[in-house]
Amino acid sequence: MRAILIKKYGGPDVLKIQEVEKPSPKDNEVLIRIESTVVAFSDCAMREGKPFISRFFTGLIKPKQIPGDVFAGIVEATGKDVTRFVTGDEVYGSSGSTLSTNAEYIALSEDEAIAIKPKNITFEEAAAISEGALTALPFLRDNGKIKKGQKVLINGASGGVGVSAVQLAKYFGTDVTAVCGSQNIELVKSLGADKVIDYTKVDFTELGEKYDIIFDAVAKSSFSRCKNSLSSEGIYLTTVPSAGIMTSMLLSSFSKRKAGFAATGLRKPSEKIKDLDLLSTIIEANKLKAIIGRKFSLEQVNDAHKYVETGHKKGNAVVLTQHQ
Repeated sequence: MRAILIKKYGGPDVLKIQEVEKPSPKDNEVLIRIESTVVAFSDCAMREGKPFISRFFTGLIKPKQIPGDVFAGIVEATGKDVTRFVTGDEVYGSSGSTLSTNAEYIALSEDEAIAIKPKNITFEEAAAISEGALTALPFLRDNGKIKKGQKVLINGASGGVGVSAVQLAKYFGTDVTAVCGSQNIELVKSLGADKVIDYTKVDFTELGEKYDIIFDAVAKSSFSRCKNSLSSEGIYLTTVPSAGIMTSMLLSSFSKRKAGFAATGLRKPSEKIKDLDLLSTIIEANKLKAIIGRKFSLEQVNDAHKYVETGHKKGNAVVLTQHQ
């Protein structure tokens, strides 16, 4: 099978497509023919080995060989002990610390974060939602303790995590302010944002508005900068585990205004399965849709990484893993 290999940390050029042995499922595993995966900012960070703390999960000296952690595809074979899935099931989800979704096939334990794909979305859309919504949901619900009627600001609202965050915040019944660039204002409005701020023209921290949750989905701000824009017991959340956010979390423990970070990718598969089931319900109710900025073939993964690293992608960068 074809797969993307990465044998050292570095720029997009360290990603190489090669033929490798197709996996065989063990007794408790399913073999999934991957139709689509995603390149996210986190994939670029892992490829570079930055921040260094991430190497404790991806490899101190060199990275795990096949990158990628979300997928959508078809169960091609099952081990003899598998009970959750049968051959032919259309599935989506996350491989977690196993990674290895930048390939045509993957073998995973049936207890990993795998769920039946909703029938009203494509494989490409399912992969995109696996990345964006599986990140945004625990940030907002578990860390932010999101509640109906709150005021929520999403910074980076047009990116892969941001588009899901806007829709999920509306699903939870909040008043949503979305921050994005001029070219994406209409897109973000179409996702349900009550107010949109163009960051190229206005700094949201200088408007005097107060929010119960500020979720920086692109890690372009800081707790210190956003603190005065939080309500008296508001929380600032960011997706990147920098030294700054760790210090802010410590300092905010002495204040009613809090800073938070969550390693959503490291949650237990059982927790992710519950989230996938909830997301499937929301998707089937047509209250959550995927936004795909560009599609790439497996041979174009280098280009996908370069596109993501521009910092201006719209929605998700989806990779089609099978020969088209």
